[in-house]
Amino acid sequence: MRYVDEFRSKKLIQKAAGKIKAAMPARNLNIMEVCGTHTQSFFRFGLDKILPPNLRLIAGPGCPVCVSSQRYIDGAIELAGHKDTILLTFGDMLRIPGSRSSLEKEKARFGNVRVVYSAFDSIKIAKLNPDKRVVFLAVGFETTAPTIALSILAAKKEKLKNIFFYASLKLIPPAMEYLLRDKRLNLDGFLCPGHVSAVIGTKPYEFIPKRYKIPCCVTGFEPLDVLEGIYLLIDQIVKNNPKVANQYSRVVARGGNPKAVGIMNKVFVQDTASWRGFGNISKSGLKIRKEYSAFDAQKVFQLSSELGARSSKVKTKCKCGDVLKGLISPAQCPLFAKTCTPDNPIGPCMVSQEGACNAYYRYKK
Repeated sequence: MRYVDEFRSKKLIQKAAGKIKAAMPARNLNIMEVCGTHTQSFFRFGLDKILPPNLRLIAGPGCPVCVSSQRYIDGAIELAGHKDTILLTFGDMLRIPGSRSSLEKEKARFGNVRVVYSAFDSIKIAKLNPDKRVVFLAVGFETTAPTIALSILAAKKEKLKNIFFYASLKLIPPAMEYLLRDKRLNLDGFLCPGHVSAVIGTKPYEFIPKRYKIPCCVTGFEPLDVLEGIYLLIDQIVKNNPKVANQYSRVVARGGNPKAVGIMNKVFVQDTASWRGFGNISKSGLKIRKEYSAFDAQKVFQLSSELGARSSKVKTKCKCGDVLKGLISPAQCPLFAKTCTPDNPIGPCMVSQEGACNAYYRYKK
């Protein structure tokens, strides 16, 4: 298949749904789609309406905006308050509520928060503003980490003294293991993220079927991709043969992209990270290595660590943390579609288009 239309063929989608219904066991199955883009596709194309009722698709923590800790957002807001600083961010970070404000409000107040589309934009902006401290919010998963690492390497090569990176980069496999340890979820399988897997490959997931006897399937994002991924998982479950399947083989290899991983590992080292709703997860984050500490905003500006009991807390009835863990659906949050909407997000799960609450509101509500 070469074209998008082929992956959205109504005839092929109905055929795939029929195969899933025929293969489904009588019992309920809980499958988590880790990536927020899978959640979007699932509801955008109405796949929930054509699948068996005993098949439950659970939205996971695969939205980098949603899992950014409260402490991190407050640190970014603190940086935005300095008149000699230009804060650079991806657009979906602007509206995440902090404990007292948001970057969107700080942008209106100080005018020094800018939206960029690539980490490399920070290099150009730093050159054009030598009298300013330029700080890039380095947020994301394994997908964005290599380009951020390349930007840090470029900054060092060009001997820039006014550019810094405020890192909150997360790793998906440790978060999946965290979820598997929570017996309340009773997971039967994972749809693994295609974008992340294009970088890291399928090998990092192999501990899941080996240690936890849970099948995985790396899956693309078109409706036919999602349905085929679900079918491959059900086939493994029925045959009691858990492994890591690769539905997205046109993009993902077992070894991933070694060059991208090598660049990422050159600049970053694994460390404990704070996930919103989860708390601290060992070896689930990337911090800037000592060799590049001159570009580490947290160290240079002595920002408080995200970790530990000092994390900022906001009194709210928002259940984003439980949504991220798959313990409840967005509709079970008391604020959903009432006080919390995409126009007035109370929690980060409603902010980003990759957030489960945003997807539910736009397509399922």
